[in-house]
Amino acid sequence: MSLRRGDEMIRCSFCGRAAHEAASMVGGTGVYICDRCIRDAADILRQDGIEMRPATPRLPAPHRARRSPLALKRALDEYVVGQDAAKRALAVAVHNHYKRLADDFVPGYEDVEIEKSNVLLVGPSGAGKTLLARTLARVLDVPFAIADATALTEAGYVGDDVESILAHLLQAADFNVERAQHGIVYLDEIDKVARRQDGPSITRDVSGEGVQQALLKILEGTVASVPPKGGRKHPEAQLVSIDTSHILFICGGAFEGLDAIVERRRGRTPMGFGAGHRRTSATTLDAKPEDFVRYGLIPELVGRLPVAAALHPLDDAALRRILTEPKNALVRQYQKLAAMDGVSLAFDDDALDAIVAQAKRLGTGARGLRAVMERLMLDVMFEAEATPGYVRITRATVDDGMPPLREPLRAAG
Repeated sequence: MSLRRGDEMIRCSFCGRAAHEAASMVGGTGVYICDRCIRDAADILRQDGIEMRPATPRLPAPHRARRSPLALKRALDEYVVGQDAAKRALAVAVHNHYKRLADDFVPGYEDVEIEKSNVLLVGPSGAGKTLLARTLARVLDVPFAIADATALTEAGYVGDDVESILAHLLQAADFNVERAQHGIVYLDEIDKVARRQDGPSITRDVSGEGVQQALLKILEGTVASVPPKGGRKHPEAQLVSIDTSHILFICGGAFEGLDAIVERRRGRTPMGFGAGHRRTSATTLDAKPEDFVRYGLIPELVGRLPVAAALHPLDDAALRRILTEPKNALVRQYQKLAAMDGVSLAFDDDALDAIVAQAKRLGTGARGLRAVMERLMLDVMFEAEATPGYVRITRATVDDGMPPLREPLRAAG
């Protein structure tokens, strides 16, 4: 029987064959292709050496993400240096989250509903909070989005609505709503939306407590109406409904000054010269929910972030390991970039130590390493394609700006 779209007979867009003349017809947006043209296209690809493989069925996110905490920790170890306590807390929280989504039948617990447990990462800038969240999403193969809490404001004011966070996740999932609903959102700078003061104010705190109030529903679980392209909602805009009850939210912040709050609670108020500069581990090790409330987070928000993971400042040894050990170590990244231009790049050990020393002075954690490397490698990468060969970075190159040692490219071994 002839298939029609309106009064127009459906035909193959390649050979013109009508739908009733073909064994099958695959349709797209205004275009169609018949089974014979599909076979011809497959033959052409095989002749070009392109192997045709059947599509691997994609498992639902909860089943793909069901990896043991130990396996998750090992996967994180391949990309993130140190921070073992934070990795363990994250691995257990993520494992339990996706067990909750799978909702396997357990005799005797039919009426038990597992509540959602979002995560709060506390630690200084450059300690690896964002990297941990991004690596988890990569390992689990789920959509991942990063949002900055400082850009959010209460609805009706200049800035982004909290629903814009979900718009980023929807875009990361290629607008597949089902896939987005099993993703991970990392909300950075959550400490920047703390209440500006403890007492009442005659002005509205639209980017502080107002944002915290707006975040409560999407963190706990609600059906949110999201503009697919982000930004503010408009009455004429087409909105997409996303259920946030299956989305894992990881919030991160440096929480500068939280250590003083913890010390006061413990009755150890710093005194004497240098007290203002003394850094303690109390911020990440001993902080309790009431400390975050005193810092400026509302109790309802703290209650929706029951898992707190601590990150420590990176010392010299950790920074040195970050340069060379992870799968995507900075040194390996630049060696790959150089190899693309025919340059074999090497670093002396004392040159790496000098890079760490300069990055430490910047005070931005692991981000300082990239800043130093970008400056150091500028001339090398600029001249790489024109002067292929062997390039060795020495301590004098790092500290004194001396040119690196160059030789003709040596054979391996």
